[in-house]
Amino acid sequence: MNKVILVGRLTADPELRQTQSGISSCRFTVAVDRGFADKATGERKADFITCVAWRQTAEFVSRYFNKGKLIAIEGSLRNNNYQDRNHPDVTHYTLDVMVDNVEFVGGKGESGGNGGNQGYSAPQNNYNGYNNYQASPQQAAPQQPAAPNNESMSYGNAGDFEEILSDGDVPF
Repeated sequence: MNKVILVGRLTADPELRQTQSGISSCRFTVAVDRGFADKATGERKADFITCVAWRQTAEFVSRYFNKGKLIAIEGSLRNNNYQDRNHPDVTHYTLDVMVDNVEFVGGKGESGGNGGNQGYSAPQNNYNGYNNYQASPQQAAPQQPAAPNNESMSYGNAGDFEEILSDGDVPF
């Protein structure tokens, strides 16, 4: 299984690019804090992870995120290599996160004023080229009515279920 989930801050404004065939892509770096501090200095360190988004996800990232904003990323690791232009005998290796899903993280000040993670997220990449994402008010997270404080919820009672006494009566 190859699954990566990251939460961190963008190190620079993402830049949207297009391939010659018109497919959007966006490469950006996320600074992810390590879960511990250096014992000698007490300083926290971060890892800087390169991420690549394609199609509607790339457009979403470039439109709604900028330097310093918190971002949650879901994707997979990809190992790439390429030949150095100046030295053909030198091969460079990279390890990038191929982004499948992106979400806002944090409060209004952190995420461009959307109120945090309220169900707004980038569309899932659909690598067969068919994914017409249109942001609309209907796609916002549904509002659930708040239950009054004095009202308790009823989940039914145990008498509603039939008791199975032996394994022979199980239908599967």
